[in-house]
Amino acid sequence: MKAYIYIENGTYLEAKAFGAHGECAGELVFNTSLTGYEEIMSDPSYAGQFIVFTMPEIGIVGVNDDDMESHKIYASGVIMRSYNEFASNYRSQKTLGEFFKEQGKFGVYDVDTRFLTKMLRDEGALMAYISTQISDKEELKRRLEASGRIEDTNYVKVVGSTDEYEHKFGSWDKTAKIYKPLKSIGKKIAVLDFGVKRNILNELCEVGLEVVVVPHSVKAEYLIEKFKNGEINGVFLSNGPGEPKSLKSEISEIKKIIDAKIPIFAICLGHQLLSNAMGYPTYKLKFGQHGANHPVLNLETKAIEITTQNHNYNVPEEIAEVAHITHRNLFDGTIEGVRYKDFPVFSVQHHPEASSGPNESKYIFKQFIEIL
Repeated sequence: MKAYIYIENGTYLEAKAFGAHGECAGELVFNTSLTGYEEIMSDPSYAGQFIVFTMPEIGIVGVNDDDMESHKIYASGVIMRSYNEFASNYRSQKTLGEFFKEQGKFGVYDVDTRFLTKMLRDEGALMAYISTQISDKEELKRRLEASGRIEDTNYVKVVGSTDEYEHKFGSWDKTAKIYKPLKSIGKKIAVLDFGVKRNILNELCEVGLEVVVVPHSVKAEYLIEKFKNGEINGVFLSNGPGEPKSLKSEISEIKKIIDAKIPIFAICLGHQLLSNAMGYPTYKLKFGQHGANHPVLNLETKAIEITTQNHNYNVPEEIAEVAHITHRNLFDGTIEGVRYKDFPVFSVQHHPEASSGPNESKYIFKQFIEIL
């Protein structure tokens, strides 16, 4: 079927689509990963965004339940150069097209993604409206303008869990083809769920931590009481979508957890929320960092780690007033990790769980145990 794309800078494109019929608005971001499209699509942090894949061939290995980072696609949609209708992989359970139909989502292809990527690189992240039903440019423009911007929507309410639950599986065992069972070291943490990826929970369990996931809206007093009673030993702040500064209630509760001197580890959105809670507002990058090939310098070991990234916001340089900067991105020099001076708290901007991506930063999960 046909698809029609209108971008806020006036660009209008015709393309093809697969999956379900539909229409929606979203922010265009490009991802440079060469593999792992299923993990990327199912990452809740992409809520409200269209993922533009720079890898031209998507769909080749199909989809399987074991590689999902959440139970559904939260992204507005995906845009690619070539869509492969037939999958070829021994782990594949369904094609990408079948998966999208089940999800009620549509993907867009036959698009010059290099053109889109260069546009986003030069102009910054842009809002777009895509429809498989409406072709009129002016009508698409009107609908885009009526949709509002991504920074004005609280997507954490959409992707975060509403119930408390325990996670008891480690990383994927390639030989047994199962997720490893938890081997506890006797430490338990509470994960504040802003849209957590399954493999973050897996890696926390992989190092022996017992994990209980709690809704992002939980009050700090609840966690502080559990910490005082010895029911938990620390708190993890997860990844998630959207503008961190808009989560004012969550930032206020995180500040209370910090003041209670509870050990905290945070990734991505959690990293940004910590900065805001410490009084250092985050800022939006021009087009963000999305991919699995980003070099990061560990300032403590001087090692260069190739990392997975997915974010549009970052912490300011002024954070050095209250934290030691531990990691820097070698593409643009932005801060990638901090360890706070007066609190048992540290965080990173990149994704050490590497789903998809390289495994060079997995040691960070073991550093959480040292703080606990």
